[in-house]
Amino acid sequence: MFIGYDWALKVELCLNVPFLVKGIRMVEVRPRIGITMRVELETDRFYLARHYSEAVEAAGAAPVHISLIPNRDYIKSLMEGLSGILLPGSDSDVDPMRYGRDPHPKLGSVYPLKDETDFLVLEEVERLRVPLLAICFGMQILNVVRGGTLIQDITTELPEAIKHEQGRPRDRRSHRVRLLEGSLVATLAGRESAIVNSHHHQAIETVGRELVATAWTSDGLVEALEDMRADRFALAVQWHPEIAWEQDDLSIAIFRRFVEAAREYAGERPGRAYEVDYKEGQEVSRPITTR
Repeated sequence: MFIGYDWALKVELCLNVPFLVKGIRMVEVRPRIGITMRVELETDRFYLARHYSEAVEAAGAAPVHISLIPNRDYIKSLMEGLSGILLPGSDSDVDPMRYGRDPHPKLGSVYPLKDETDFLVLEEVERLRVPLLAICFGMQILNVVRGGTLIQDITTELPEAIKHEQGRPRDRRSHRVRLLEGSLVATLAGRESAIVNSHHHQAIETVGRELVATAWTSDGLVEALEDMRADRFALAVQWHPEIAWEQDDLSIAIFRRFVEAAREYAGERPGRAYEVDYKEGQEVSRPITTR
């Protein structure tokens, strides 16, 4: 039998190109990338800037938005179906109580729902070895989860620092970062420095467990972290590659490598096969046994 007749077999595999052979449709299944959302207290809603999902989709993956529901069972059940996690930026700050500090006078808003959900997600990332890309706030909360600490306000704690909140336009590349030779980010950049955008008032103070700093600004602040363990992929950057995913070569390379890692991770899982019944224009899938 062939597709378009009574039935066909649909086999879920991670392929680069979908094709059809003798009634078996081999379809491209994109790796699913979970992205934790933000919360807007004034309207009591979850939301997410569009660029994160667009960059993930353009790189070949399927974005899945993760609601900020800090329930361990919910996060565990959701994570089982994901092949990567993107921790995005946020207009909030990590609660300094989580790294043993009292709040600085310039501390921004703290949203417990955001912190608690991201903490649970990162616990599952560690347990399952899921590929991780962390951006801005995402890098900071990753560092805190690993036992690191943060500078709560750059301008008051480090008055000699360069400007790290560039304002608009947000995609303008405003300062240079030095990249560690041999690091993942240096490999993706193809050189030992890059010019990036900058939108943060907090920064890494002490680096957490199993993380290595791999990029710095001229004032010495950490701009990238990597987990160097061989059995996992984890890249964190302080800038926003999602803003420039269409034009900037380094941003494009970051998302492509992340999705490649997610595809490799997904490929370690067994495929699933379904009988697909095409009746009255409807496609109905039923699990079948394959040999």
